[in-house]
Amino acid sequence: MDELQYKKLLIVEDEREIRDMVDRFLRKEGFTRIYQASNCAEAIDLCRSVTPDIAILDVMLPDGDGFSLLTSLRQISKMPVLFLTARGEDEDRLLGLGLGADDYIVKPFLPRELVLRLKAILRRVYSPYVQEKRPVFPLGSRVIDLESGIVKSQNSESSLTAKELILLSKLYENQNRIVTSDALCQAAWGDDYEGYENTLMVHIRRIREKIEPAPSDPHYLVTVRGLGYKLVVKGE
Repeated sequence: MDELQYKKLLIVEDEREIRDMVDRFLRKEGFTRIYQASNCAEAIDLCRSVTPDIAILDVMLPDGDGFSLLTSLRQISKMPVLFLTARGEDEDRLLGLGLGADDYIVKPFLPRELVLRLKAILRRVYSPYVQEKRPVFPLGSRVIDLESGIVKSQNSESSLTAKELILLSKLYENQNRIVTSDALCQAAWGDDYEGYENTLMVHIRRIREKIEPAPSDPHYLVTVRGLGYKLVVKGE
């Protein structure tokens, strides 16, 4: 069995028919460790008890919404998250991605597309960790731990989401050099990255909130207008 197919999947959806349909398609693709929740409370309980590796979240749930659920899950897990919802407005999509979701699919959807996107997230998030150990490095008064996905300061620490970790790793690999927006989008969203420029800006802003003393006046993750971004690790 493919190692990624052994990952634990959590489906959070209040409509049983949709939950079961997604479950069936995933099992046909070889996934066997699948858990289902019909509301926010069940999702949080399962996240604590079985520690899923990835979650598929609906936005509209009977005891809350998927956006607030994602915020709660981030307190106990850094797993990647894919939204699957009927809420297709641009504002909802940007909100979900801005909160740290890895992808956003609008209903009605093609089950095969869902499976492909899910597999793409699993490969991007988990495959690199098998190949090499990621670095830990100082950035001003903070320490960036790309291995554990944590930004540490003197009095606190912040967890990086899966997408933030991918983007920051790409920037670190090319430290003190410009990384184009296209290259960052491709690293985070694969070859089908067109249209993610605004989403990239949202993720860059959230990274700055974690690594910069003054996020609105960045010194380490700087914008190179018209080209992309640069992570300044050593003074040039």
